[in-house]
Amino acid sequence: MSNNRSVEFFDRQFERQIHQSESALNPFEQAALPHLRGRVLDFGCGMGNLAMAAARAGCSVLALDASEVAISHLRQLAIAEGLPVEAQVADLSRYRVNGEFDTIVSIGLLMFLDCAAAQRALADLQKHLVPGGTMVVNVLVEGTTYMDMFDPNAHCLFPRDFLQAQFSGWQVIASVHQDFAAPGDTVKSFATIVACKP
Repeated sequence: MSNNRSVEFFDRQFERQIHQSESALNPFEQAALPHLRGRVLDFGCGMGNLAMAAARAGCSVLALDASEVAISHLRQLAIAEGLPVEAQVADLSRYRVNGEFDTIVSIGLLMFLDCAAAQRALADLQKHLVPGGTMVVNVLVEGTTYMDMFDPNAHCLFPRDFLQAQFSGWQVIASVHQDFAAPGDTVKSFATIVACKP
């Protein structure tokens, strides 16, 4: 996801959020927070608001994002509070996970990869979750009409039932679809799943 339109879009958004001191968890992060425990991987951490909340709750966190703006900000916050957050800039379209995690979160990231890369990344994440661990995944799905943030050459709007199919055989704690109004009378349509690995 390096050097593409999506990263540039979010760099501008993150710079604005830093300037305005916006650090509240979004609704998806709020829903994920109660499920986080142990060693956490935040894959596509953005500003790091969830990573920081997890660390404050006693988790150790590896937070990854393609945005240097966001990762630099998160590192400063973690150092200032003395929290166990390791923040790294990473091209998540090519990243391969090392080690195992008790919780893996990927909120609002996979749709910014091309479909093949997104499916590889999700399979890699699932492989590195410990048995009994929890995974939280949130993506944009078909029905989304707000496309301004996408690189036209690298994105994936998933079928609405994609996550349910990918977590077949897991214990699904929650699976929801939500539509949100977006600029220009467009829509962002999200699917979110919380599932425990057998």
